[in-house]
Amino acid sequence: MEAKKPFKAGFVNIIGRPNVGKSTLLNAFMGEKIAITSSKAQTTRHRMFGILTDPDYQIVFSDTPGAIDPAYKLQEKMMGFVRSAFEDADVILLMVALEDKNDHPEVIEMALQAGAPVLFLINKTDLEKGSQTLDKTNYWKELYPDLEIITLSALDKKNTDTLFNRILDLLPEHPAYFPEDEMTDKSERFICSEIIREKIFLNYKQEIPYSTEVAVISFKEEKDIIRIEAEIYVERDSQKGIIIGKKAEAIKRVGTQARKDMEAFFGKKIHLETFVKVEKDWRKDERKLKKFGY
Repeated sequence: MEAKKPFKAGFVNIIGRPNVGKSTLLNAFMGEKIAITSSKAQTTRHRMFGILTDPDYQIVFSDTPGAIDPAYKLQEKMMGFVRSAFEDADVILLMVALEDKNDHPEVIEMALQAGAPVLFLINKTDLEKGSQTLDKTNYWKELYPDLEIITLSALDKKNTDTLFNRILDLLPEHPAYFPEDEMTDKSERFICSEIIREKIFLNYKQEIPYSTEVAVISFKEEKDIIRIEAEIYVERDSQKGIIIGKKAEAIKRVGTQARKDMEAFFGKKIHLETFVKVEKDWRKDERKLKKFGY
């Protein structure tokens, strides 16, 4: 009789600079969109778990904000989430984009000193020109000879199977951390607020997305419909006008896009109402940041 394989479980933390594809990789592994993405840097503000459970393993993937030099209170809080990801990792996925150079070596040094196995990921190989992937692999190997490098495209799921199998190799034997039917550590309200925030990142330019926060104030699930009320906060009155837009067209577009994503996520009809409010300089105010969960 074949011996039963020992159960494995652990925290696999995805770390890197802004806009390298961390959230895209989390979604690729989960097979479902649970982390928001956009082409703008610093879209991710919180640390978010994606929990993948199988009869033989449970992988707790952790998406983190992009590692930056903080310029104000909100960014300090975001970097706190990044530091915590170094501390509790069983496996670190240290990600760079194909075009990146070694201009922030401190992030790599933090990963190498964290005491967990590190897989160095070169992402966005779908954008390769010529021998760029091979050239970049050699570039990083020369700088850090001991790094285990895996090249991939999280967007196209190219080589993600190789990465996944390597993660399973490195995962420690441990009981599951979460019930098997949990997919994320975040609440339904949080998921909804993030979906709305993603649509703001997609629809507005310059400083507007970065000055905006979203809070779901009501989430009422009925048999055939979920009724959601959300407040969108900005820092100045002028930003409120931009968010709403001429004849409220801009805010309607955000609401329509968010509602469609919510219906896909929850598998139910959604009724969404949004309200825009001014919360002056919330990104720099410790009390207001706590109110928003930072």
